[in-house]
Amino acid sequence: MNETLLIILYIVIALAVVGLLIPLFLKGRRSKEIYSSTRDANDPPVTGAGGSTALQDRPDTAVPAEPAAPPEAADVSDAELLDDLAGLETLPAIETPAAVEGRLVRLRARLARSNTALGKGLLALLSRDTIDENVWDEIEETLLLADVGTGPTLELVDALRARVKILGSRTPGQVQQMLREELIKLVDPTMDRSLNVARHDSRPAVMMVVGVNGVGKTTTVGKLARVLVAEDKDVLLGAADTFRAAAAEQLATWGQRVGVPTVKSDVDGADPASVAFEAVKAGIEQEVDVVMIDTAGRLQNKIGLMDELGKVKRVIEKQASVDEVLLVLDATTGQNGLTQAKVFAEVVNITGIVLTKLDGTAKGGIVVAIQKTLGVPVKLVGLGEGADDLAPFDAEEFVDALLN
Repeated sequence: MNETLLIILYIVIALAVVGLLIPLFLKGRRSKEIYSSTRDANDPPVTGAGGSTALQDRPDTAVPAEPAAPPEAADVSDAELLDDLAGLETLPAIETPAAVEGRLVRLRARLARSNTALGKGLLALLSRDTIDENVWDEIEETLLLADVGTGPTLELVDALRARVKILGSRTPGQVQQMLREELIKLVDPTMDRSLNVARHDSRPAVMMVVGVNGVGKTTTVGKLARVLVAEDKDVLLGAADTFRAAAAEQLATWGQRVGVPTVKSDVDGADPASVAFEAVKAGIEQEVDVVMIDTAGRLQNKIGLMDELGKVKRVIEKQASVDEVLLVLDATTGQNGLTQAKVFAEVVNITGIVLTKLDGTAKGGIVVAIQKTLGVPVKLVGLGEGADDLAPFDAEEFVDALLN
């Protein structure tokens, strides 16, 4: 009896133990299945602490997430450049200079607006029914105020007196035609106003640009480079103005705008003759058409500076002839420009005049005075601050602009 009870007790205990083990077994199997279902066949096995490959049933093991879908491509046209790209240096776009013909039309219109006092004043005086000595005195005064000069004024008045006496009665059309013809004679269309910019003897033409301080020499060189580029010339610039701060950089900027190289010194106060020499040397080596040398401004009464200008010219001539020496004058200075021109002509052989700021003065007669005094033609005129506001001088265009 006791043995039977003992057996029954063992069976009950065994069933209880089995009942406790079955849930644990099922829980472990379920956890294994869940872990396996989250792993891809290509996933690497998890390495246990001992280095063997084993499945780790750890509650803190992160389940790999599905990769997020890539965002839609943004519209790059609205994107801003990153800060680290903002400082990248970009080459300036090369400009296309305006054609010379277009400049002449534009400059004539500007000249007509700025110099009408001279032309209209003379036409009004000559159109009077009776021209007595008082009228001729007024005509002389008008010409002198326009900086035509004493000699050219008397020459023009004498010619007009003779023609008025012959005509007798005059219509407005006859007066304008008569005045136009006499003014053109005075400006002298027979003078050679062409620039010497043709290669010769297998060397480039060399041009020097001179003048006093503040007349716009460097700007004139830059504008003239544009004129020559528009005429399909291969140009090289020489920054021999080594005294004025940033003059070389200013010239180089003008050159970059039209794709023209500039020879300059990185040393402040360098010898201008040396820079000019190197520029001409580079021009010969590169077989360019024209080498343009920008010189420092100098007062005409400073003997040392004027002598230095002569030195620059002599140094250049050791390897090439100087074919063109352009004197830049500010038209608003009037008769003072004549004094400057005389001194520069004594130091270097001036071959042509560039009149700047002609649109800012009613004294267009300075053209006549300079040509009569020096026997040197006005070759270029500047009428404004624009890059293309420089054009070849034409006697008939100039007179027609004066008479509007």
